[in-house]
Amino acid sequence: MSSLFEQAYNPDVLSCIANLSNDEVFTPPELANQLLDMLPAELWSDPDVKFLDPACKSGVFLREIAKRLIVGLESAFPNLQERLDHIYREQLYGIAVTELTSLLSRRSLYCSKYPNSKYSVVQFEEPQGRIDYRRLEHTWEYGRCRYCGVPKSVYDRGDEAESYAYEFIHLGHPEEVFGMKFDVIVGNPPYQMNDGGGNGSSAMPIYHRFIEQAKKLNPRYLCMIVPAKWQSGGKGLDAFRDSMLHDKRIKEMVTYSDSRDCFQGVDIAGGVSYFLWERDYSGPCLATLCENGTSTTSTRDLDEFPIYIASDRAVKIIRTVCKKSDSFYSSIVRSRKPFGIGAGSESSKGDLALRYRGGTTTVHSTDVTSGQEMIDQWKVIISKAAAEHAGQSDKNGQRKMLTVIEVLPPKTVCSETYLVVDAFETREEAEDLASFIRTKFVRYLIWQATPTQNISKGCFAFVPNVDISVAHTDKALYDLFGLDDDDIEEIESKMKPMTQSGDSND
Repeated sequence: MSSLFEQAYNPDVLSCIANLSNDEVFTPPELANQLLDMLPAELWSDPDVKFLDPACKSGVFLREIAKRLIVGLESAFPNLQERLDHIYREQLYGIAVTELTSLLSRRSLYCSKYPNSKYSVVQFEEPQGRIDYRRLEHTWEYGRCRYCGVPKSVYDRGDEAESYAYEFIHLGHPEEVFGMKFDVIVGNPPYQMNDGGGNGSSAMPIYHRFIEQAKKLNPRYLCMIVPAKWQSGGKGLDAFRDSMLHDKRIKEMVTYSDSRDCFQGVDIAGGVSYFLWERDYSGPCLATLCENGTSTTSTRDLDEFPIYIASDRAVKIIRTVCKKSDSFYSSIVRSRKPFGIGAGSESSKGDLALRYRGGTTTVHSTDVTSGQEMIDQWKVIISKAAAEHAGQSDKNGQRKMLTVIEVLPPKTVCSETYLVVDAFETREEAEDLASFIRTKFVRYLIWQATPTQNISKGCFAFVPNVDISVAHTDKALYDLFGLDDDDIEEIESKMKPMTQSGDSND
């Protein structure tokens, strides 16, 4: 049997597996080991520690844990087969997200998709071994699932299709799956699910529910890798973000600004992050940002700002700005859909000019359901979409951030494609604000609060409300806030210049 283990256990096969969908991104072995490296080394020689992956897809976490335990427990179990029997029966547990991934995970861990077969490195009586999968159905309340929030109209589709009612988050008492407490919970949960909006293109996050459920089990350690957009935005993530930032048990946080540095060929807007939560720890967090092939690390409190800022250099700049300003543009920018006009509302015979993504047309004044007080004012609008996929850098490490900054005259409104930053009685005031926003200084601060490709008023949380008539150039702003040479170099190196003539390439 030991020779079967040695021959069949291929540590490289999972490196070749691509992700099945945007919801189920498979974890490369190298990345799985980065998460496991955060755990205390003594765990790998402790025969009593129990591990759970509540979102098994390829089985890579359990497999890499097994490899470490096989080495660490050699003195406790000199006989290899006895060691394998103990590790696989008593220490490693998983809950698969689908029937397909349950088979794949068992094949990765046991070298057989049915661990009660003769090909399994450890013989079980039951065909699932310690990797559980049960098809569950959603529990509908008021048209949505009580546990995960997905709409009944999308996911109530009978037995012929996968329900995606993930077992771990669809149980009131998840500890009942295996009937035990776990010391370590680790994994890469599904990221999102269709929420029924946007003609089927809109999605809601789901990964935070796995983290919340795992915390309920109160393990000694919790490690998960998820999209980083929760740090500063994300649909329905405000309460989760607040909880995470105020949780002093988060001992380490690692953020990759570009997800492709973790998941080859997988582009996740806003990057990805993973963390170590330690039940018996309380204190500051060791925060690391990996960007453009380099990493920076500092120890700081996660709740210093209402959102998480991954970059130490950005934190320094924001601290400097906040010391000299007590008012910010997040309280000034108008909310989404500033005039109540959605896409496709244009009319060739309307009495108002309408700026929309396709250009300029007209709309009837009766179609304006909000912001009527701005109709006769000069408005400064910006594109709701951030440039270059959430301001992602080009080959030189620079970002454009914002594709459109325009001044709209009276009797001109805009569709929901744009946000209104502010409105004025005079054109001069509006032009001053537009010049202010075009500065690298302002767009850098917007970028720090922009986790995805969509701009919202919350992205202006660090943009100070200043006298724009006298400080709307970068040099003037650097001097006004007392930025040092390192701060200036950071901003200048990260942001592309933006000229008035180049604003309209949307």
